[in-house]
Amino acid sequence: MITRDDICIVIPALNEALRIRGVVEGALRECPHVIVVDDGSDDGTAERIADLPVTVLRHTQRLGKGAGLRDGFAEALRRGARGVITMDGDGQHHAADIPRLLAAANAYPGHIVIGARLRRRASQPAYRRLANEFGDWGIAWGCGFLIADTQSGQRFYPANVAALGDVPGEDFVFEAQILITAARGLGVRCVSIPIESRYQEAHADGPQFRKSHFRPLRDLYRITSHVVKQVWNYGHVVDEYRRTRACPPVIHDPTGEFETAHPHEDLTVRQ
Repeated sequence: MITRDDICIVIPALNEALRIRGVVEGALRECPHVIVVDDGSDDGTAERIADLPVTVLRHTQRLGKGAGLRDGFAEALRRGARGVITMDGDGQHHAADIPRLLAAANAYPGHIVIGARLRRRASQPAYRRLANEFGDWGIAWGCGFLIADTQSGQRFYPANVAALGDVPGEDFVFEAQILITAARGLGVRCVSIPIESRYQEAHADGPQFRKSHFRPLRDLYRITSHVVKQVWNYGHVVDEYRRTRACPPVIHDPTGEFETAHPHEDLTVRQ
């Protein structure tokens, strides 16, 4: 049984002064071990959390999200963590979902758990939703099974996955590649839990968030071209695609809420 005391929460951050304090305070309510990796911010991100009981690793210049996650994983493993939960520093994730990630990790030992943005999907910008669905298609092909929301940054990684030292790719490519490397190299599968993600609202009195660092055209091209090369190198491209399509995403949903709300989705919903 993995508990909150057995994990570290890793938060990569680049110019997150607007929301980082609330993100870290929320994480601390769920876990006493929080690591923030400040990727060369120049807006006072680290200063906003200087008085909080967290570990801050600082890059003197921007190295990318992949480097931030690698450094955060290394620090968590140095402390003996049995798993790592990641959250983005922009406030789009709810720290209150962390216990549900842990519950799924215990229900599916050895799996990567992904907080899939399945609740209130209509609130997600249309271009982001389409980009995510396209990314899901390609990354699943690389893994050999379908995954609900391959680009979500809220995840639980078992220690053996966090310890992988041969994961290529930088920025958002790293988060795609670690799923593929874990699947192909370790036989690790993924399970998702339904979460709600927060986005910038049109009206001024709603929650304010900084503009996403994710650029759909640029980053999806990088992810897709990276994945396609690997799929091609694996060979048996058509057979791999058929095998992938035959393995639907697994959703851990003990409440039955998602199954009720989305009865026509092609998902394996387990309660």
